[in-house]
Amino acid sequence: MCSAIADPARTENDGTSLLDRIVTEPVRVVETRADREIALFGSEHRAIAGAVPRRRAEFGTVRWCARAALDELGIAAVPILPGERGAPIWPDGVVGAMTHCTGYRAAALARASDVAALGVDAEPNEPLPAGVLGIVASAEEAEALATLPRRGIAWDRVLFSAKESVYKAWFPLARRWLGFEDAVVAVHPDGCFTAAVDPRLAVGVSPDRYDGRWFAGSELVVTAVTVPT
Repeated sequence: MCSAIADPARTENDGTSLLDRIVTEPVRVVETRADREIALFGSEHRAIAGAVPRRRAEFGTVRWCARAALDELGIAAVPILPGERGAPIWPDGVVGAMTHCTGYRAAALARASDVAALGVDAEPNEPLPAGVLGIVASAEEAEALATLPRRGIAWDRVLFSAKESVYKAWFPLARRWLGFEDAVVAVHPDGCFTAAVDPRLAVGVSPDRYDGRWFAGSELVVTAVTVPT
């Protein structure tokens, strides 16, 4: 059950981490607004070889965040390589997720004994490009968004981000693809959202309901899903 946050659209400039507003202990969050220098492991270097500088900066900085979160858990730094469908490969006993968009990088990690799966996502708080909502949302989902109060929130972007967070929590458990059409998301103005996954896909591999939370600042939207053990 999602517990609402007092004001999910308040300013993000009060010194509180964006993701810390929507995840709680035992999840550890590290975020940054600027790219960080990091000495990559050799296998990480090979994984990003040939990428353009922007991609290399994103890759390194989210791993800087992840290593800092591992340190908070008392776990030594290890290579964090992209695995199947790009999902990061975490050390044994750790679950987590990383996200990056323009001007923001973050990682959220927890011990697998405390949390079964995590999904986080960050997006600019601006409308999706033309035509994208029709790909992301069903007609019913789009109609529901139109009923939400404006308040300077790009609701279509909140929905997109919520589906990204659901997928990041889903895939490590199910090890199978989940399309936008396979999860029906209801966004609530109190800072919560729920996702119902096609039960035919979820049976035996993953929950078919995910509860998440969202926060919208003046520049960014963040969403998170925490699956309890």
